[in-house]
Amino acid sequence: MSGESAGGRAKGLKQASALGLVLAAAATVVWSGSFVTSRALHDSVPPVQAAFWRWIVAIVAVAPFAAREAWRQRALLRRHLGFVTLASLLGVTVYNTLVNQAGLSTSAGNMGMIMAASPVLMAFYERLGGRRLGARRTLGMLVACAGVLLLVSKGSLAMDFATGDLWMLAAALSFGSYSALLRRKPDGLGGLAFLFSTFVLGALMLLPVYVVSLAVQGGFEPTTGTVGPLLYVGVFSSAVAFFAWNKAIALIGAARAGVVYYLQPVCVALLSFALLGEATGVMGVVCMVLILGGVMLGAGRGK
Repeated sequence: MSGESAGGRAKGLKQASALGLVLAAAATVVWSGSFVTSRALHDSVPPVQAAFWRWIVAIVAVAPFAAREAWRQRALLRRHLGFVTLASLLGVTVYNTLVNQAGLSTSAGNMGMIMAASPVLMAFYERLGGRRLGARRTLGMLVACAGVLLLVSKGSLAMDFATGDLWMLAAALSFGSYSALLRRKPDGLGGLAFLFSTFVLGALMLLPVYVVSLAVQGGFEPTTGTVGPLLYVGVFSSAVAFFAWNKAIALIGAARAGVVYYLQPVCVALLSFALLGEATGVMGVVCMVLILGGVMLGAGRGK
């Protein structure tokens, strides 16, 4: 009986691991599209306004499924208000605003490549927390990271960052910190309640800056070219992708999900080429092979 029980537990862990990897990959692919839309909106919607309306759309999309659960868990949310507020600040208010700001002066391809720095921070936080990464995962992370560095530097390893690249690096640091923080989510706090609460708090923290942006820059014209991308980032890149990513981290941890996140530069490069005409080149293909190889190596479990 004990052998059957152990076998059942092993099977359950394997299934949870596979589901976590699939969810992490799904979130990564969807977020890749958001970098392309941020770049596409750079000359029509001010960054803060794009971020604010993204979260308004996300709140409306998630509310029918999550508002009741958040209300039932309001006492737990109040008890852990500091944690929820910090997660909202890092993952909602700061991260996506910085992404939109970066889109003003750097390419979608560079945005996706630089975001690949965030898994390094996720792994660093997990190591500080006492979790061993293992030789296989560490090697996979290093191989993927090498591919990203070669891609950003176009094979020269000379880091010549534009202003937008620096904004994107700050966004990567914010997202990596948010992802590591998710491992400390209070027990009993439902995923939907947490997601809805962070969206609402994040939008509220953005509201004063949004008002200033309206006064200084004026509003934007709601056309198909502006509303369509905002609906995409609000529904898919926010509601769907954040739920999938948060669930993936709960199942497999930030460091392991972070290895899958290295797929993002590949996805962004392909999308930016198809939709924006940003070329990749031979070096880009070589680097993508390195990134994919690193992900395959690091995402799996050792014995």
